[in-house]
Amino acid sequence: MNQGSAEPRARSRGQGRPRSEPARQAILAAAAELLLARGLSAVSMDAVADRAGVSKATIYRWWPSKETLALDALHEQWATTGQDPPATGTLRGDLLALLRPWLDRADDRPYGRIVGALITEARTDPVFGAMYRERFVEPRRAQARTAFRRALARGQIPAGTDVEAAIDLLYGALCHRLLHGHAPLTQEFAQTVVEIVVAGIGGI
Repeated sequence: MNQGSAEPRARSRGQGRPRSEPARQAILAAAAELLLARGLSAVSMDAVADRAGVSKATIYRWWPSKETLALDALHEQWATTGQDPPATGTLRGDLLALLRPWLDRADDRPYGRIVGALITEARTDPVFGAMYRERFVEPRRAQARTAFRRALARGQIPAGTDVEAAIDLLYGALCHRLLHGHAPLTQEFAQTVVEIVVAGIGGI
């Protein structure tokens, strides 16, 4: 795998011609469709280039590998990260408001196969692993931290709450079903998980 030391958008600023936004969108859309239909291992840069109507050289100018392209395509599809969850007045409400869009996307298309492949790559390639955590994992954890900080400020959870562990419990349960597919990943399941987490940390 051709490893990059920075995420694709940062790499593109200093090399080659300026990126064409229509071409970027076409490439990301083509990559997302192929990844969802075939899975990461069965998708080639040639296939993405053909579907997007661009040259393979154009893709490689901006993304050094299909894994980095897949990560950007997934990021584009799940582009609500970076936004604070709606403030509902309760930790339960904030967490559910945060998770509903996540669940809608996960339920709509077979994203589990893409996420699973990216996790495998992240575990074997430290450079890509850092990129994956920065682009996909950390933004969602940051959103959840906002919800827990609000609850702490409102006095709804104990001051000594281990927020990082609570976030692990929250997303761990959802990702377990997303990746393994042993049971439906539903809004009802998410509500159950939220109730268990909030009760487990002594929330009100």
